[in-house]
Amino acid sequence: MTTHLETRRSRGHESLLAVVRWFDTWAGREDATVKSKGFDWVRVLPFALLHLACGFVFLVGWSWVAVGVAFALYVVRMFAITGFYHRYFSHRAFKTSRPMQFVFAVMGASAVQRGPLWWAAHHRHHHQHSDDEQDIHSPIRNGFWWAHVGWITDRRNFKTRVERVPDLTRYPELCFLDRFDMLVPALLFLSLFGLGALLNAMNPSLGTSGFQMVVWGLISTIVLGHATFTINSLSHLFGSRPYETTDTSRNNPWLAILTLGEGWHNNHHYYQPSARNGFLWWEYDLTYYGLVVLKTLGLVWDLNPVPVKIVERRWQHLKR
Repeated sequence: MTTHLETRRSRGHESLLAVVRWFDTWAGREDATVKSKGFDWVRVLPFALLHLACGFVFLVGWSWVAVGVAFALYVVRMFAITGFYHRYFSHRAFKTSRPMQFVFAVMGASAVQRGPLWWAAHHRHHHQHSDDEQDIHSPIRNGFWWAHVGWITDRRNFKTRVERVPDLTRYPELCFLDRFDMLVPALLFLSLFGLGALLNAMNPSLGTSGFQMVVWGLISTIVLGHATFTINSLSHLFGSRPYETTDTSRNNPWLAILTLGEGWHNNHHYYQPSARNGFLWWEYDLTYYGLVVLKTLGLVWDLNPVPVKIVERRWQHLKR
């Protein structure tokens, strides 16, 4: 029988390991498989602190430079998430070189949405079990807030399921980014602080500072995160369903603006291999347009198209 002291020691070990995993997410991975649902305050604390830190904006104020940098970070990192974490790493919708694969993995890691292997592994599982009992972020099964953000607080979902992404584990550099997923964000925020301090020293009239740039970088990160989360939550609740799928995925043009094209979610669930989520010409898909630019530059290639028969089926639906 387990004694009270042994139980306390076990809990203390788990809490210490949770702290270690702030910096090394693969620490103790052989013991990281958890079957029961549970909220781990220690593991989730950094995520909560990021939200609270945005309140420092009332102390540091704003400047056009800080807001402009925050907006640019939002767009660039959203493209890295949608174009590469999602369409490349999760669905292999196009091809690129190993150096470019790493460059965009670094850009995606700066979004503070964990590493590329963790992200792709969970997303592939979502498509295999969309809206069924095993879907870890279905609003139909567990409600809006759980689908939006609650699922990432569940200790069952912290571990990187490497068995789901064997094609990605072949690259040690991707494994490194996934294991030490706070390294790139830390370097980003240090760079923001340095940039703000430099601008303040060289041109004080800009009204910026190191701490101001960091805070607005945090705001950009939090807005980016919740915009990404809307595809798990709102895109299964609000919008149109031109294609019959086994889940509740929907097309939402408003979310397509926020997420650079990911809002055409029903399209995507109907035909996942496509590099393009906006199947029709008027379904704006900024991520796809960016990929076309990269293709023109020779940085990516073999963008998987939408089959003609699927587009024709859509036009027939519109004519009804």
